[in-house]
Amino acid sequence: MYIILVYDINEKRVGKMLKLCRRYLHWIQNSVFEGEISEVKLKELLSEASDFIDESEDSIIIFKNTDKKWLDKQIVGKERNSTDNFL
Repeated sequence: MYIILVYDINEKRVGKMLKLCRRYLHWIQNSVFEGEISEVKLKELLSEASDFIDESEDSIIIFKNTDKKWLDKQIVGKERNSTDNFL
């Protein structure tokens, strides 16, 4: 599945979340990641995040789609981290 993950985490824990998300997804903007991920890997990511987030003040939002080709993405300005692969 293709997901966009957005988080709002207290600055004390934001570094841990950034490192965790970089292991599974592509960083596209501050607190925003996207990429192909299996259901099992997504559960892993969320399980690891639950070890340090505080649900009373932090949030993680996940937008899911079955395939990236069904997602229309428009970028205005500089793209922080391109997810295109050139061969």
